[in-house]
Amino acid sequence: MSHFSTLRTKITDSVILTNSLRDLGINVKNNAEVRGYNGQQIRADIVAVLEGEYDLGWSENSDGTFDLIADLWGVAKKHNQTELINSINQKYAVNKTLSEVKQRGLQNANVKLVLQ
Repeated sequence: MSHFSTLRTKITDSVILTNSLRDLGINVKNNAEVRGYNGQQIRADIVAVLEGEYDLGWSENSDGTFDLIADLWGVAKKHNQTELINSINQKYAVNKTLSEVKQRGLQNANVKLVLQ
């Protein structure tokens, strides 16, 4: 029986996700195995290699969004999974917003993001 859970996300940009993970000091692999309970593995498009025996992975759906795939029980053994996932989502949102601003020709604008 698999211990992996699949969670729907609103993430749509693999480059920004990868950069966001790296910004947080997380090692990233592409098209790699996500480590889970008792040596179980599942392939994902983007893998956040975490300290310990468990990873987070993201697989792209046909609609361009990414699902988060992880053995959440295992991740929680070494990490506060809620804080970890929230920090990844927050960093992704900031980087995505800044990317959108640059694409719209506002490179010289002062942008202030307020996180609540």
